[in-house]
Amino acid sequence: MNLSRLDLNLVVALRALLEERNVTRAGERVGLSQPAMSAALGRLRRHFGDDLIARTGNTYELTPLGADLRDRAAAACDLLERVFSSQAVFDPSVATREFTLLGSDYGATVFGAALTRLLHEEAPGIRITFQQSGPAIVENTGAVLSAVDGLLMPHGIIDGFPAVELLRDRWVCLVADDHPEIGDTLTLDDLARLPWAVYQRPYDAPATRQLSMIGVQPRVEVSVQTFQLLPHLVERTRRVAMIQERLARRLEGMAAVRVLECPFEAVPVQEAMWWHPVHTQDAAHQWLRETVARVGAEVDAAGR
Repeated sequence: MNLSRLDLNLVVALRALLEERNVTRAGERVGLSQPAMSAALGRLRRHFGDDLIARTGNTYELTPLGADLRDRAAAACDLLERVFSSQAVFDPSVATREFTLLGSDYGATVFGAALTRLLHEEAPGIRITFQQSGPAIVENTGAVLSAVDGLLMPHGIIDGFPAVELLRDRWVCLVADDHPEIGDTLTLDDLARLPWAVYQRPYDAPATRQLSMIGVQPRVEVSVQTFQLLPHLVERTRRVAMIQERLARRLEGMAAVRVLECPFEAVPVQEAMWWHPVHTQDAAHQWLRETVARVGAEVDAAGR
């Protein structure tokens, strides 16, 4: 495909058409007249050899190809916007810009709070948006990273992209403070026989990955999308959970649970901010990377 022969305005039109499924509304969204948007749809149909949107009764529906292109067109528009908003010089004290970071609630709580405090003092015009990461980050890492400024995630989940090191943490276990079968310590047998509460999908949760390395298959009763819910799902049950020690200490007192040492050598958490190479030369992004590295080092030192 020769990109120099393509009209990139068609990418914007494609996204609007596939999301609105209406020529008039799509034209209003991007500032084109109805005839101009109809002409763009015609060019797109000829390019793809597909109707993309087709009338069904009184409504328009996406064709299978149109449905497949909808998310791709949105990601392409986001990437183009970030490419053309890149700057050669960046002054954080007067700049106004929004950065979007993906990650779990662990990263937003343990690291993000410190980052936003620093920005409040040094770069008051900078906005940070934290978004929850999902399974798509592993399944389509490049596309997801190209549409955001960074991903807060520990090593061992994705690779092949540049990263800034943030902080180090370790795993601990949670049990109910009145657990009828657990005293002051846990054993490997306890981990194998007791039910579990885990973060994200049971089959690839952090706890599942850690335990699989020592031959333990946890019996997962409940899984959630935030680490901060784990203490509440352990409280007044026989369940066990694994959580990062820094977060566990911040959550002390929020649920009737005890923090215990893991009965095995769990691989430590090395949290990092990953980014797509398309951002590498952007002066604003360079400042962001330098700032998160500085904040990460401070948080890491304070926690130790």
